[in-house]
Amino acid sequence: MTNFNGLKAWLKEHKITEVECVVSDLTGIARGKIMPASKFCDDAGIRLPEGVLVSTVTGDYLDDYSMIDPAEIDVYLKPDLNAAHLLPWASEPTAQIIHDCYDINGELVDLAPRTILRKVLKLYSDMGLTPIVAPEAEFYLTQRSLNPDSPLQPPVGRTGRAETGRQSYSIDAVNEFDPLFEDVYDYCEAQNLDVETLIHEEGLGQMEINFRHGEALSLADQVFLFKRTL
Repeated sequence: MTNFNGLKAWLKEHKITEVECVVSDLTGIARGKIMPASKFCDDAGIRLPEGVLVSTVTGDYLDDYSMIDPAEIDVYLKPDLNAAHLLPWASEPTAQIIHDCYDINGELVDLAPRTILRKVLKLYSDMGLTPIVAPEAEFYLTQRSLNPDSPLQPPVGRTGRAETGRQSYSIDAVNEFDPLFEDVYDYCEAQNLDVETLIHEEGLGQMEINFRHGEALSLADQVFLFKRTL
């Protein structure tokens, strides 16, 4: 999409009723606001408190506020027209759109992870270089735990048994959780996330999904969305 009218047409084409306006904080967690699609199209600008960008992974505020304005100013969110994705797990037709963060003067906010990456890419560009990246996303599957003081346990697969030893690159160990990964791949396909191979890593219940190599900002967005998807 090359303009906002194109984005509105895309929302209408997919009969989107709700839009999730998301940004990544420094820990990769999706923060933002949700609104009806009609309000999104008419809205002149969405705001978030600057401090949201530096929330801790548990959602707490930092002890050190030196990175942000003491007035807790707002940042302005503007949608990236090329970062609109369907939300396949929503009960109603929903889109999630990645936004960039701007200050009141229309400049990109330094704290925003996408801004930081853009500055790094500019340094490469100034040297005539273009980084090509291929992320690997590793994660653990565990049994559901209702007690935060108890150690996490490896999950029980479809054979009714939990892993007890290393299963590096074991196909059968991955097949234990086929129903889960079929959903993951379906969700990724619906969002145009370019995931490729799935492997079992060394740890109990430790998995890894690899992305096809490509441009750094696009891949960073995809990993951000994949983390939320998973």
